Amino acid sequence: LDRSADAARGDDTTSLKFAVASWLMHTSPTPNPVISHRDKSCRGFYHDATGKLLCPVDYDWDDAIRNYHPDYRVTCYSWPSYLYKDGRYDPTNPTKGLFKGELLVKAVKHVFTSPSSAENTSGFVSTRDFSKRQRTTGERRTRCDVAGLLRMNSVQPRAIAYTAVQRTQLRLALSSAGSWRIVDDDFDQEEFYHNIIDFFELCPSREAAKEVENLLLWWNQ
Repeated sequence: LDRSADAARGDDTTSLKFAVASWLMHTSPTPNPVISHRDKSCRGFYHDATGKLLCPVDYDWDDAIRNYHPDYRVTCYSWPSYLYKDGRYDPTNPTKGLFKGELLVKAVKHVFTSPSSAENTSGFVSTRDFSKRQRTTGERRTRCDVAGLLRMNSVQPRAIAYTAVQRTQLRLALSSAGSWRIVDDDFDQEEFYHNIIDFFELCPSREAAKEVENLLLWWNQ
């Protein structure tokens, strides 16, 4: 079972590595230099497009982070910009747009429904994406999507966390790292995964719990 799970994560990682490069190269303005589909050594903080997405929302990419200032550490205790809708963080309302990032939505669709569903321009993972698992008349299925195998009918917090980081889907695809490692410089990947889970499952107040409820409704409209 462990070997099967590792193989599945490896497939997700390889697939997302190519997909993320394609998605970013279709943004405007087009990233320069070109983001290679195969060579990741120029991603991460070595490239403006991926660096801005990985940059903690507490910092300004155009200032210290871009210039590798040692006083500005990138750790798992700050949300990266790719988790936010349009990459925009409001310090007066830190949860506004959180976990609504376009790249995150695409990645969840890519991993759990199908690569083609990631091209759907809707800003959430509609339940229609999951219902499309049903076989149409005359169609012969040759591959079952992950959501079908797991009997997923909706997006849940651990699916979001898994895609965002665990072993490590979207973050690894954006980074310059060639392979998974638990601690990437100062960034603890597993701790980051648990921070995301805690956001959804350990709400500090009724208001926070209502925000999480509304967020999950948004994902599953």
